[in-house]
Amino acid sequence: MMDVSASNGTVLIVDDTPGNLALLSDTLSEANYRVLVATDGCSAIEQIQYIKPDIILLDVMMPGIDGFETCSRLKADPDTAPIPVLFMTGLSELDDLLRGFGEGALDYIVKPIRPAEVLARIEVHLTQTRNLRRAESLLDHHEFAAVAVDASGQMVWLTPAASEWLTDFAELQGTAPPENSRLPETLHGWFQRWLRQSGRNDTEAESEAHRLAPGFTLRVSACQNPDEFLLLLQRDDAQWTPETLRDKLKLTFREAEILMWIARGKTNKEIGIILTTSPRTVNKHLEHIFEKLGVSTRAAAVAMVLQRA
Repeated sequence: MMDVSASNGTVLIVDDTPGNLALLSDTLSEANYRVLVATDGCSAIEQIQYIKPDIILLDVMMPGIDGFETCSRLKADPDTAPIPVLFMTGLSELDDLLRGFGEGALDYIVKPIRPAEVLARIEVHLTQTRNLRRAESLLDHHEFAAVAVDASGQMVWLTPAASEWLTDFAELQGTAPPENSRLPETLHGWFQRWLRQSGRNDTEAESEAHRLAPGFTLRVSACQNPDEFLLLLQRDDAQWTPETLRDKLKLTFREAEILMWIARGKTNKEIGIILTTSPRTVNKHLEHIFEKLGVSTRAAAVAMVLQRA
């Protein structure tokens, strides 16, 4: 039995033609891929619920639901949408090719199947997909705050850390969190002014670091996509010590520790792990901090630190 852990990846072949299944299965197995097989769209979707392949080779013409409908259902499910799909078809009409891409397919393999071409396309798309997932994982789990916006100030993409930054910034400004993918008003106004000054067609344009409010700094640069810009969001690096905050703000040492970590963007759960205490205890200390500082939010507490410490 092949060592799955050492394989090049798992490929699901969906085709109702035995000859194609045999050819593809032998080709992929010899190239050290783990092979899964389904003979129609419904059984493929059911099988994926138990074992998720790294890539899918999907025949267009099948009994029951065809390849287009199968792909559409896979892309509509968040759990299976990221899996790359390569259609296999003998159709050559442009409309059919375009429809496949419209359903979310990455590429086409035109029958009759040529093993060398299949292997080459699978390798290319698996490499690209894995690199993309590595980048997404890095952005999702690290404190890199970035937002891509179009020229009107509508957000088209952002990292989780950027979502937190924007929410805290809006709270500090006394406004509602961003809605309908629109930047907070203060940030939107600043961006529009920068855009007019830099020139929309200047793809090399990049702003200097700009401090929007205490603790909130950003830099803007042009994206590769036309009329899109990348906002790099930062919090001012707080270098205070618990001793400094305790003396300046008349807090206990533990309260000063918690406030220092809050100013560095940590959640109650993260602070609890750092200080080996429970999030509930952290929240209780936070209530005392708010009361002593005369504030009601985390962002306002950080602003107080920036102004007085």
